[in-house]
Amino acid sequence: MNVPTQLLEAPRQRIGSQEFNTQGEIHFSPQLQARYDKEQQALWLRWKPSPRPCFNPALLRDLRRYCDMVDVSGAELMLNGEKFPIAYSILTSGTPGVFNLGGDLDLFVNLIERRDRDGLQMYGRACIDVLYRNYVSYDLPITTISLVQGECLGGGFECALSSDLIVAERSSRFGFPEILFNLFPGMGAYSFLERKVGQKLTERLISSGQIFSAEEMLSMGVVDVVCEDGQGEAEVAALIRKQSRNRNGLNAMYRARRRVHRLDFSELLDIVNIWVDSALRLTSRDMKLMQKLVSRQNDLGAHQVH
Repeated sequence: MNVPTQLLEAPRQRIGSQEFNTQGEIHFSPQLQARYDKEQQALWLRWKPSPRPCFNPALLRDLRRYCDMVDVSGAELMLNGEKFPIAYSILTSGTPGVFNLGGDLDLFVNLIERRDRDGLQMYGRACIDVLYRNYVSYDLPITTISLVQGECLGGGFECALSSDLIVAERSSRFGFPEILFNLFPGMGAYSFLERKVGQKLTERLISSGQIFSAEEMLSMGVVDVVCEDGQGEAEVAALIRKQSRNRNGLNAMYRARRRVHRLDFSELLDIVNIWVDSALRLTSRDMKLMQKLVSRQNDLGAHQVH
């Protein structure tokens, strides 16, 4: 089980009519598709990882392709011969009850057992490459939104945090279970959270291993909007309508926020290296605990298939 070098080598692509079908959809793979909503001026990106609802290498490769496309788009796309603006990029899941469970723990176990430092670094680098571009909104006038419907754990939580706004359905749950097997979330958690809620709360969320409700996340200032179960997409649509008149000013405010709380890619890369060093120090007991969480990922994946 190797990390494919294609994770970091996918060619940059330009969004065009040859990629989108007449319904405004593009299918990167069975795990990832995007849909453009003309009324909302929004790209909805939806993933459905298999066999487990986590960021496996193939999904990361497809996410890299999506990011490359948005990067070179100039915040607009050609669809059926017409040009349309991209005002919003929305991350969401096609797996019922799960936003994302995070890192590919089965792969981690394999790489750690083989002492494959390069493989761990390549995986971490592929993760932060995707999350950083979402965090900086591709350096374009695009507002990024994460719609969380269900379990949002570990790297899945990091992914949600990389967006300008987080909308969560009420039964969604958030947390970083990595500390339970003596590791920490190394693909942006500390950097994103510390800039949003400060050091003390960041370290509490990372070090406790506790699972938090959407309402708790709202009260802490981590989540921006909580809505009723099943109403997530409608809530995002309502948020977009509410922002439509002031979108330019609000988008500029989000950009200013990122400038005040500046985050360089090099910071994320340094933390990935800390994560790799920490992963390679895990004991056999730690690895057994990680394997238990792999089993839980498998169980959730199998449950959603049926």
